[in-house]
Amino acid sequence: MNKYISEMIGTMILVLTGCGSIVFAGNMPGTVSTGAGALEVAMAFGLSVVALAYVFGGISGCHINPAITLGVYCSGRMGGKDALLYMIFQVIGGILGSAVLFILVSTGSHAGLTMAASNGFGEGEMLQAFIAETVFTFIFVLVALGATDKKKGAGKLAGLVIGLTLVLVYIVCIPITGTSVNPARSIGPALFEGGSTISQLWLFIVAPLTGGLVGAIVWKVISHHSDK
Repeated sequence: MNKYISEMIGTMILVLTGCGSIVFAGNMPGTVSTGAGALEVAMAFGLSVVALAYVFGGISGCHINPAITLGVYCSGRMGGKDALLYMIFQVIGGILGSAVLFILVSTGSHAGLTMAASNGFGEGEMLQAFIAETVFTFIFVLVALGATDKKKGAGKLAGLVIGLTLVLVYIVCIPITGTSVNPARSIGPALFEGGSTISQLWLFIVAPLTGGLVGAIVWKVISHHSDK
């Protein structure tokens, strides 16, 4: 049970700190800024993953992302029951983190949860968004699987590698979709924001999971061939 609770707490912290940077950073009283820049948001998410990896990595592996969990499951590193429970607790954690943000937003100045929901683009941009979320999740999951591989991975540096990769992904993808690459990171904010964010939420679930699946397949193929 500890590993499921770790995934829940870890995802809650990721959503609270990462999405919190979107909502609050640069919106201090007396300023006219409209929010944090892409680099600030990218660093917030990436540094969160680095920190959490070294806290929860030894307990649950610190997936804190259903796409990562799907990749780990498809690569044969965990069973179906664990994978399903990981995803459930990750989503719960994302909702809890969003609930804390909602309370904070309701009691002071903010940029709004719409920005944190990582969607809200026009219908003509849906294909571009789907491709971006799929491709960048693929990259993220591929790196995560490679960095945590017992034989070929980065060992104790895996958390740093994964976190910095997330920074890179966010820097490139923020202008396109706001960046999710993590269904649990998008579900919570969307539920609290409502409106168009709910109608577009499917993309931020399906695309990252698709990217995670492809990442797992590619890693399984290349790691298998490297053993020969």
